[in-house]
Amino acid sequence: MRPFHLDRGGAIWDLTSYARRGPGRQDRLSATEVALIARTVSHTPEVMVKVTGGGGANTSHGVNSHFNYIGRRGDLEIETDDGERLSGRGVGRHLIHDWDLDLDEDRERPDLFATNRRAAPKLVHKLIFSMPAGTPPKKVLAAVRDFAREEFGLQHRYAMVLHTDEPHPHVHVGVKAVSEAGVRLNIHKATLRHWRQEFARHLRAHGVEANATERSVRGQSRAPKLDSIFRAAQRGESSHMAARVHEVARELKAGSLDGAGAAGLRQTRREVVSGWKAIRERLLVEGQHQLADAVGRFVNQMPPPRAEKAWLANELSELASRVRSKDKPLVR
Repeated sequence: MRPFHLDRGGAIWDLTSYARRGPGRQDRLSATEVALIARTVSHTPEVMVKVTGGGGANTSHGVNSHFNYIGRRGDLEIETDDGERLSGRGVGRHLIHDWDLDLDEDRERPDLFATNRRAAPKLVHKLIFSMPAGTPPKKVLAAVRDFAREEFGLQHRYAMVLHTDEPHPHVHVGVKAVSEAGVRLNIHKATLRHWRQEFARHLRAHGVEANATERSVRGQSRAPKLDSIFRAAQRGESSHMAARVHEVARELKAGSLDGAGAAGLRQTRREVVSGWKAIRERLLVEGQHQLADAVGRFVNQMPPPRAEKAWLANELSELASRVRSKDKPLVR
């Protein structure tokens, strides 16, 4: 049975243990555990931490372009790990030389005569820390500043800039991939889980309600990027999503959308619901009836699990309906 944790940092049991305490664990829920449960069932805003892909991270030219982009070509102030605040079109080049990225690029450049040439490794990791619309932007920046100091300070060089040109405030952070001691930063799923938890913790320290839980634990099965990718497909900007849309359309006609993916989602949901019900029972035993009731409502209000294809099928149906409605002649 796959484990589902409310908190991967060790403070919270996994949901599939059904809230049973193992040897050496306290008999009652800790204040940290109760607070996390309360935040989750009250739909506290979830933080977003993303590693952006695309080219430009493994060449000095690409790194320069990236810093020019996030600095809005010199209009925005970029803050560095040593407290400098830089602006102007030369920021990217300044950071490349200050961080010795040009030297790193020369060291990592593939041998022209090598038979098995590998792609050059990243010089910089490109990260985004984001919160929903309405979150005070300066507090988001302050939380990211504290986060970066604790996670990367005196190890990996970094620089950040706040963007407020979209409804959701977000901070771009560029992190030197190789530390001052020559250790490469590798980012895994567990790394991102830890970063989300720490970002949320720093936001709460600045008075911002923030949470960091897995989507499945919250009863959500829809990837947040689906809407934007679907719109990109409609504009013809996403060949991958366009292919997915055509595939779904074919399966809609054939009536064969429900497959192994949907079955897996339903099994995941059963495990998550069982875990939440056990948590509710634990809260009742401990006399926390109000929170137990909130957990019950939270579980009852979970939307049915749907795979990406099901979401796309729904989007296609709605799009077709809008088109038919638009083409329908007016009745006079």
